[in-house]
Amino acid sequence: MDKKKRIIIQSIAALAQNANFKGFFTGKIYDGKAKSVCVPGLNCYSCPGAVGACPIGSLQNALSGYRFKLPYYVVGLLLFFGVLVGRLICGFLCPFGLLQDLLHHVPFPVKLKRFRADKWLRIVKYVVLVALVIVLPICVKLTPFFCKYLCPSGTVSGLLLALGDRGLFQAFGGLFAWKACILGIIVLASVVIARPFCKYLCPLGAIYGPLNKVSIYHLECDPSKCISCGKCSSVCDMCVDPSKDPNSAECIRCLRCVHECPAKALSPRDGVSGSFRKFFLKRKAGEEKNLG
Repeated sequence: MDKKKRIIIQSIAALAQNANFKGFFTGKIYDGKAKSVCVPGLNCYSCPGAVGACPIGSLQNALSGYRFKLPYYVVGLLLFFGVLVGRLICGFLCPFGLLQDLLHHVPFPVKLKRFRADKWLRIVKYVVLVALVIVLPICVKLTPFFCKYLCPSGTVSGLLLALGDRGLFQAFGGLFAWKACILGIIVLASVVIARPFCKYLCPLGAIYGPLNKVSIYHLECDPSKCISCGKCSSVCDMCVDPSKDPNSAECIRCLRCVHECPAKALSPRDGVSGSFRKFFLKRKAGEEKNLG
């Protein structure tokens, strides 16, 4: 899929998740029944347009209660999304992913894909997931650490709320200044590096990424068609080589590699229909062998 079509899909998904348009003018958060349902991507609960809950925020709130109780609904929903489509959610349905993609289109003399610390920095998102999203909320009650100290989506939400309620600007203190600095760094980094937050910090990516290996929707590379031209890896913003590892934990399934592959060796597959297809092909081969 080319970039323009994907941007359109991402924009529609972002609008659908932030359909409370009047909230942007009134500065009031939507608190209807839909807010009890988690959206698949990173979309802050406090965004004035948000009509659903952020899964990471919901997970932290459940873990940081007075009594520890496993949030079966949130965990089950995250596993459901991940097993169904993996990090396709990051590539098509995450509003903050869309913001990073748009920022990366801003012209700049230098665009970095790989650098020395890249490999090690990608581990940080797993540390963020374990430490800030799971361990600290359990150990220190009533504090959603990721949302409070790191999440850039929440900072964007705070700024949007302040546009509708100017009094909020006066309430912003040192904590907001800290988060504004983080957001500023991510915004500037996004111009130079494709999706730096997704690569290095996002706990949702840390959850969905490993599930790429087992998700029903996945990518396949046909070795009989692959000409080893390297085109797929050269166009991948996440620095994945789909010809060698089409279901890497870093792949956000933007399908650009599929679109650019000159040999049409790469293709998205549905594991359910694929299993049926293999079953019937095997059965057909067995029947032909018996007839022969």
